[in-house]
Amino acid sequence: MLKVDLDTKVKFLHGFSHKTRIQILECIKDNEKTVSQIVEDIRGNQSNISQHLACLKGCGIIVGRQEGKYVYYGLRNQQVRDLLTMFDVVLEGVKNDVAYCENHIG
Repeated sequence: MLKVDLDTKVKFLHGFSHKTRIQILECIKDNEKTVSQIVEDIRGNQSNISQHLACLKGCGIIVGRQEGKYVYYGLRNQQVRDLLTMFDVVLEGVKNDVAYCENHIG
C-alpha cells in the first residue's frame, strides 16, 4: 500500500475544498480550457479564477499547456478525473448527511 505523508495529503485535498475550485474542475473535467473560457463558463471574475487556478496547479491537480498566447488548463491525468467521478459516487450515498452537516458551513 502507498504511504503518503499526512501533510502532503492535506495540501492535496485543500485543492478540492473551495466551491470555485470545484466549479473549475468540473468545467475542465472533459476538455482543456483557457482562463477566459473558464471565466465565461462559471461566470466568475478573471482575477479570482486565476488565483484558484494557481492553487489547483500548485496542488498538482491541474496542468497548464501553452499554445501561442493562450494557456490551456486541464486535469493532470485520468486518476484526477476518476477521483472527481468517485466524489460524485460517494456523495450520492451520503448527500443527505452532508446537506444537514452543521460543522462545515461554507
